[in-house]
Amino acid sequence: MTKKIDLLPGTLDLMVLRTLQAMGPQHGYGIARRIEQVSGNQVMLNQGTIYASLVRLQQQRRISAQWGVSDNNRRAKFYEISAAGHKKLARDSEAWWRLAGVIETMLGPQESGP
Repeated sequence: MTKKIDLLPGTLDLMVLRTLQAMGPQHGYGIARRIEQVSGNQVMLNQGTIYASLVRLQQQRRISAQWGVSDNNRRAKFYEISAAGHKKLARDSEAWWRLAGVIETMLGPQESGP
């Protein structure tokens, strides 16, 4: 059994924005399950964690919310990425890819010294 991954600050918001970009409007439970699925269950989210991210993103106007009915016929709040969220996702994705490249270089195979 593999150990679950601890998320770095800011990564959950990025994952939420990416999920909404890819899947369209979703309720919080659906977003959390999708992140878990895509991560191969290495990232497990509880309700408090995902909803804190959704509230934060909504306050920053990166996402909008609207009440609707879920697949199991229950009232649920559906979230959708906004234009500001698309811009934030593009900026942060680029920064994460650059950082990942630096970390890969630093942690990659080391040449042996003389």
